[in-house]
Amino acid sequence: MTLVRPARSAGADAVRETLAGAIEAFGPDAYDEREVAAWLPDDADPVLDGLDEAAQVVVVAEREGAVAGVGRLDANDGEVIAVYVHPDHARRGVGSTLLAHLEGHARAADLSELTLVASLNAVDFYERTGYERVGAVSHETSDGVELDCVEMRKEL
Repeated sequence: MTLVRPARSAGADAVRETLAGAIEAFGPDAYDEREVAAWLPDDADPVLDGLDEAAQVVVVAEREGAVAGVGRLDANDGEVIAVYVHPDHARRGVGSTLLAHLEGHARAADLSELTLVASLNAVDFYERTGYERVGAVSHETSDGVELDCVEMRKEL
């Protein structure tokens, strides 16, 4: 069973480990070694920024007492910032559970649609959950490396 709860700054290391594990495991499906290395989280990772801001919904999924995934929604902009699943828990519904939880927050905030920028390796996941491609975009990492991505949207 997957439990979703608010993220806490005290658990930042487990969140970073989850992000790094997901990027290292699934990033090479779509990106080269240099791009994957630039994508890896650092101390200023945008998934963890804003934990104390009311409009930022940052949650973790737990399975068997371990952090299995992390998600973030910017309710001001109606944007899903992140959904990452640790590879040890992949393909067990963790990502779908996190995304549904974030969408529930968006509906409660009276948002009519959500947008996101998907890494190439995650586009199929988002399409299976009802998101549609808007167009190709580029995401610049903190190291200045450009990653090809896909802008997506979903009506709620």
